[in-house]
Amino acid sequence: MTEKIDKIDLKILKILQNDSSRSLDSISDEVGVSLNTCWRRITRMESKSIIERRVALIDNEKIGLPLTVFVFISTDNHSKEWTQMLSNAVVSINEIVEFYRLAGDTDYILKMMVRNVDHYDRVYKQLIKLVKISDVSASFAMEKIKFTTELPI
Repeated sequence: MTEKIDKIDLKILKILQNDSSRSLDSISDEVGVSLNTCWRRITRMESKSIIERRVALIDNEKIGLPLTVFVFISTDNHSKEWTQMLSNAVVSINEIVEFYRLAGDTDYILKMMVRNVDHYDRVYKQLIKLVKISDVSASFAMEKIKFTTELPI
């Protein structure tokens, strides 16, 4: 069953997506509810994992990880064991920041954040040491045109 989210919840979520450091007082004023009501709504959405967590977005270039790499994996092995090995390998590598199973010609896509091509190569070698991958390719992002974590609500 999908959790009921009303217009007030959506307003709160929009605010938090844009700036989760906003004070409860300012959020409640903007959405037009009491401080206590606002707190209860946020707490409920956190307990229901509608709000999964609150994080800081960090400029990857300013911390020395300017290169975004998308790694495409296709495989003939769809066994539960191999899939678990791949998942375990990916989880163990900090430079891999996103991991998806896909429909279509490519089975998986990974997003890596690395310093340079040499760094990517080291991470790639670490990955293939942990799990046998037969068909892999990578694309390097040339320019970040749009980046947002805000969902269109």
